[in-house]
Amino acid sequence: MSRLSGKVAVVVGAGSVGPGWGNGKAVAVLFAREGARVLAVDRNEDAARETRDLIRAEGGICEVQAADVADAESMDQMAEACVARFGRIDILHNNVGVAKVGGLEDTSPQDWNRILATNITGMFQSCRAVVPRMKTQFEADGVGCAVINVGAVAGRRWTGVPMLAYAVSKAGVEALTRSVALEYARAGVRCNCILPGLMDTPHVVEPLKNLYGADDQQRLMQIRNSQAPTGRMGTAWDVAGAALYLASDAAQYVTGHALVVDGGQSCQTWSPHFSAIGGRPL
Repeated sequence: MSRLSGKVAVVVGAGSVGPGWGNGKAVAVLFAREGARVLAVDRNEDAARETRDLIRAEGGICEVQAADVADAESMDQMAEACVARFGRIDILHNNVGVAKVGGLEDTSPQDWNRILATNITGMFQSCRAVVPRMKTQFEADGVGCAVINVGAVAGRRWTGVPMLAYAVSKAGVEALTRSVALEYARAGVRCNCILPGLMDTPHVVEPLKNLYGADDQQRLMQIRNSQAPTGRMGTAWDVAGAALYLASDAAQYVTGHALVVDGGQSCQTWSPHFSAIGGRPL
């Protein structure tokens, strides 16, 4: 339980949008369990405080910073706050994302701009605020750093739900990751991304809950479980385990990689994207 001992980790999106375990919340807790000092960052400060309290209850070290990835100045302040509190930044985990169901004709320009501003521009601004500091640290002490961005399988393939802006933004996460990885490969900064598939987290449930009506949410979850080759969706802890590997020295020669965490979903040549109830897309 010490794979991140002595490390300082910034987890952006460390709160959860609803009850249960979101990816960022699980990542922050697991990083702390593995010895990292954590800065839990979220636009919703109360949500970040909930994560902080869970970490502290287990004896871990965590501070909170309210910040909005869509605001470049806010990201700069986040990086400055982490260095002021902990002296350095070794790990940046970008769990950034908003989603809304909508295809080409029913995605408004306002929703398009909002989703891309958060999901890809926000991730760019987070990296831009932190990565140069990581480079400077490496020049001073030779200790490498890691950036982990959370994309999605939806950025690579149609998943049965018309979520155009979300899919485009998550496709951009891979390009951003590769570019940062190669630009900073000799500067001691590794940059990788995680591509979750069908997941059972508050972030996923919230935008999809009205596909069948809020009263039929349980049925929606059953169908999504049946779509997964394993018979169940993944959880935030599956993403957290992948993030821990990419953040640790076990992945010291891994950079520019997109680690798919989808239970085999993207290996399928066909998937039951439509329910037996009215042919509605899942």
